[in-house]
Amino acid sequence: MIYLDANATTPLAPEVLKAMLPFLSEVYGNPSSGHQAGRLSRAAIDESRDTLASLLKCRPHEIIFTGSGTESDNLAILGLARAHRPKGRHLITCATEHHAVLHAFDYLEQKEGFCVTKLGVGTDGRLDPSDLAAAIRPDTTLVSIMSANNETGVKHPISEISSVCRAKGVFFHSDVVQSFGKEMLDIGLFDALSLAAHKFYGPKGAGALFLRGGIAIDSIQLGGAQEAQRRPGTENTASIVGLASSARLAMERMADDAAKVAPLRDRFESGLASECRDLEFNGHRDHRLYNTANVTFPASDAESLLMALDLEGVCASSGSACMVGSLQPSHVLQAMGVPATRAASSLRFSFGRSATLEEVGTAVAKIRRVWERLSR
Repeated sequence: MIYLDANATTPLAPEVLKAMLPFLSEVYGNPSSGHQAGRLSRAAIDESRDTLASLLKCRPHEIIFTGSGTESDNLAILGLARAHRPKGRHLITCATEHHAVLHAFDYLEQKEGFCVTKLGVGTDGRLDPSDLAAAIRPDTTLVSIMSANNETGVKHPISEISSVCRAKGVFFHSDVVQSFGKEMLDIGLFDALSLAAHKFYGPKGAGALFLRGGIAIDSIQLGGAQEAQRRPGTENTASIVGLASSARLAMERMADDAAKVAPLRDRFESGLASECRDLEFNGHRDHRLYNTANVTFPASDAESLLMALDLEGVCASSGSACMVGSLQPSHVLQAMGVPATRAASSLRFSFGRSATLEEVGTAVAKIRRVWERLSR
C-alpha cells in the first residue's frame, strides 16, 4: 500500500503508543477521583498540559483538552460568539474553511440570530487581509481563519490577518489542525487556536484548544467541572498523554520531516506533469504546506479515480475525510473559482514522514495508467 493521505490522518508513532499504554491498562483511575488511582491519572493530565503549553509557549491554564479538532473548532466559535454576544453579533470566516468551522458559523446564523460574513479567496486560494479589514464592523466580535487549508495546503497570511484583528479589537481564532507540526506557529498572533493529535502521529479522538487567558468562553457541553468548567466530561487520559507526546515529537522532528518530505512532494508533482498530459495543479505554488498536492485530472471524475487507485494500492482523497460520501465538488476549489466540473475531477495527495522516493515513482506510474484508462 502506498499511503498518500496524511492530511486525513497519520499513523500512531511507536513512541506515542508506548507513552499511552500504561494509561490503557495499569493507570485507570478517574482523574476527578481523590484517591491514589485518580491522582495518578490527574498527574498525567497535568504533565501533558504542561508539555503542550511549553511547546506552544503559553500558560498551562490556557490549554483546554477536547475530543477532536472539530470539537475544538466548535468550542472556540460557538463558545466565543455566545460569550461576547452583548458586544455584537457579527462574525467573520472564510469560504474555504473546514466544515467544522463553516457549519458552526452556519448554525449561529440560522439558529441564534448572528450575522456571518464569509470572505472569498483569490484563484490561488489565499485570503487578502485588506478584504478582512473592510469586512470588520463595530459589532464584529470574532474572526476565524485557518492557518493552512486541508485540501490544497495553501497558507493564509496569518501575521497580517492577526494584525488586522488586533487593530480592530476583535478576537482571532485559527484552525491550525493541518499546519501544527509542519511549521512554527507564533502563539502571540492568536486569541484561540485548535489542533488535533491524529494529524501529527498521535491518537484519533484527541484535540486541544488554546484560549488566551482572561478571554471568556461559554461551554458548549453540560455535566461537569472538568477543564476549569470549559469542557465537561471525564478526561481521556491515554489520548491526552498521546497528544502531548506526539506534539513533542512533531516539534522535535519538524525540520527533518520538512527536509525529507518536501522534495518527495515536488518530485511527485514533476513526475505527474511529465507523465500525464493537461493536468492542472490547484493552489498557490509557494505559500502552501510542503506535503500537499491538489491535482485536477481532466476528462475523469474523482470518485472513479479514487476507486481505481485504491485497487492499485494507492490511498488518496478527493478532499476532506470528514466529507466522505458527499457527491458535491470541493467547496474549497469552487471558492477559488475552479469550475464545478474541474473540482469534481480533482484529487488531494498528502505525504507523511514514511513516504519514500520509490513509492513516489510507483505512484506516478499507477496514477498515469489509471487516468489514461478512465479518460479513454
